[in-house]
Amino acid sequence: MILEKVSYRNSFELKEVKLFLKNNDLNFDESCDYTIVLRDEKDKILGTASKTKNILKCFAIDSSMRGLGVSGQLITGITNKMFEEGYTSSFVFTKFENEDLFLGMGYKKIVNTDRISLLEIGTETIDKTLNKIKIDYNLEEEKERVMLVMNCNPFTFGHRYLIEKAALENEEVLVFVVEEDSSVFPFKIRFDLVKKGCADIKNVKVIPGTQYLISQVTFPNYFLKKNDDSLIEYTKLDVTIAGEIICPKFNIKKRYIGEEPFCPMTSKYNETIKELFPKFGVEVIVVKRKEYDSRAISATEVRRELALNELEKMKKLVPETTFEFLISEQGREIGEKIKKSLGDEKVGK
Repeated sequence: MILEKVSYRNSFELKEVKLFLKNNDLNFDESCDYTIVLRDEKDKILGTASKTKNILKCFAIDSSMRGLGVSGQLITGITNKMFEEGYTSSFVFTKFENEDLFLGMGYKKIVNTDRISLLEIGTETIDKTLNKIKIDYNLEEEKERVMLVMNCNPFTFGHRYLIEKAALENEEVLVFVVEEDSSVFPFKIRFDLVKKGCADIKNVKVIPGTQYLISQVTFPNYFLKKNDDSLIEYTKLDVTIAGEIICPKFNIKKRYIGEEPFCPMTSKYNETIKELFPKFGVEVIVVKRKEYDSRAISATEVRRELALNELEKMKKLVPETTFEFLISEQGREIGEKIKKSLGDEKVGK
C-alpha cells in the first residue's frame, strides 16, 4: 500500500477522492488544505483523509480494509502534517459509529450528537481553555450568569440593546465574541469594539468565543448531503458544547438571543437553540430586535452604509465608539473592501 498526497491542481486526482467519499456517504469539504490517499498496487484508493488547518476531515476507509490498520496510517499521516505546520492540538469530526477508533488512538471526546462526534488530541483542550477563561475573567465566584454569543460585524445599537437588556435582568452577563476570522471585520477589531461599546455596563464581561463556539471546529458540514442537514448538525454540536460543557463551567442559567427577521440560516439556528438548551437546564430568552426607522437594526445595513460612505445614516445605527472606528483610516479601508464585494456579500449578522 502506498500513502500519497493528492494534488488539488490535478482535477482527476481530486475527482477520484470525491467519488470515493461519495461511495462512502461523505462529501468532500472544499475548505480542505491537505489530502492524502492510501492506494493498493493497482492504484485503487483504499482510504483517504483530509484536513483544514488542524481539523481532520473527510476520513473514509474502503469497507474491505476496515480493521486492517489502514486507519492508523492515514490518521498518522494527517497528524504529522499538522505538527509540521506548527499545530500542537487537533480535532476530528467523525460519524458517531467511528468514535471508538479515534478514542483508541488517544483522542478525547468533546461532545457528540446523535449523528456525529467531535474529538480532540494535543496540549490544548477544552478543559484547559475554559479553566484559563475562568481565571482570566474572574469567574470563580458562583454567581448566576447568562450568556450571549455575538459576531458583531460590526458592533451596533442592536447588539448594545440586547446586552443592556440582559444586564438589567441578571446578575452577570458573559458576551462571547465569535473568534473565527471569517468576517469582514477581523476578530481583534470586533472584540475591541464590543468591549468599548459596553464598557459602561459594569456587570458585563466580554470574552473571546474560542474555537469551541461558532468556529470551523464546530461546523461539521463536510460529510452531510444537504445544507439544511449541515446547519442542523452544526447548531446541535454548537449548542451541545455550550449547554453540556460551557454553561455548567461558568454557572450560566440563561442564553439570550435576538429575534432574526432577515437571515433564514440564523433563524434556523435560533430554533435549534430554543429546542435544545432547555434540555441542559438553560433558559432561552428571545428578544425583539431594536429598530430604527421601523426596521430592525442590522450589521449588514451598517456595512452597506459604510461601503456607500453614507456616514449620517450609519451614525444612527452604531454607538459612538464604533462610529469613530468606521470613519478612521482603517475603517474606511474595510469599507472599500466591502464596496468591491457588495454584490455577493454573504457575511453573517
